[in-house]
Amino acid sequence: MRIESPRQHLLFGLLLVLLLTPAAWGDKTISDADKIKTVYHMYAGYKEEFPDIADISPQQAMAMQEQDAAVVIDTRKPAEMAVSTIPGAVTKQVFLYNRDRYVGKTAIAYCTISYRSGLFVKDMATIGIKIVNLQGGILAWTLEGGTVYDDQGKPTRRVHVYGDKWDYAPAGWESVKFNLWEQIF
Repeated sequence: MRIESPRQHLLFGLLLVLLLTPAAWGDKTISDADKIKTVYHMYAGYKEEFPDIADISPQQAMAMQEQDAAVVIDTRKPAEMAVSTIPGAVTKQVFLYNRDRYVGKTAIAYCTISYRSGLFVKDMATIGIKIVNLQGGILAWTLEGGTVYDDQGKPTRRVHVYGDKWDYAPAGWESVKFNLWEQIF
């Protein structure tokens, strides 16, 4: 298509402005209450892929963690974990190689919104390892008031949201996203 007339230039310019305006891609300035509803709705859709696994709410997980009755397992990639993690979380590898250390504790897995962790929990169930999935992942955890720590062990208000589709960090928090290559490797 060749743009020749002033009217075509104007229409093309308006189209570009609309496409490049954040509002054209969905309003991310919604309230935290609406964000948490969206996160739980998204999680419910993902749960259809692993309907038989048990899950736990962030509030229940926080209470169990305060009583030292849980081990939290972060199933994300190291670069995501470097942005922020739930306090005391261990990697999948640390959990699997040191399972005896966590006997008597409820194992709770999570990721950004608990899709990847749900698949992990499902896989572990096939070999007899009981783990529950955190409803809504680290997004729900932060939206429900949970604290997260950076890779230096300090509280942070940054959370890795994986991509635009999951950009539901609480108000006042920084959403961190990596480019496609960082997410693949």
